[in-house]
Amino acid sequence: MRDSNDIKKRMEECGIRPTPIRLLVASALSGADAPLSLLDIETILDTAPKSTIFRALTLFEQHHIVHSIEDGSGSLKYEYCHCSDSHTHNAMHTHFYCESCRRTYCLKETHIPHVELPEGFTMRRANYIIKGICAKCQKAEKPA
Repeated sequence: MRDSNDIKKRMEECGIRPTPIRLLVASALSGADAPLSLLDIETILDTAPKSTIFRALTLFEQHHIVHSIEDGSGSLKYEYCHCSDSHTHNAMHTHFYCESCRRTYCLKETHIPHVELPEGFTMRRANYIIKGICAKCQKAEKPA
């Protein structure tokens, strides 16, 4: 989890006013061990207005403080970007969606493969999801 002063400084560097609710949303994401859905964040911050949480996430995504992941579950997941250049192709990473526990994992060391685009096309973001069964679920499924 990032220090709240680091989060505040990052927001200020991005031109975002670090309001208490924005700091709470960013701290929840920064401290999570996996990407969180809007519902997950609403549950963690149960007294915060849902619309305010959503607006904070949208603002953070526009400024590359978080990125969203479409993992096929029908619910966007959000992840705190721990480095300031996380929106570049070299920093993008693969995500793994477990079809058993429905958890999304970040595979930070597994970068998205380079894709050669036709002339005139510019990539702005990529969403690379691998689906299967995570190690924890595989252990639980194996007979003893």
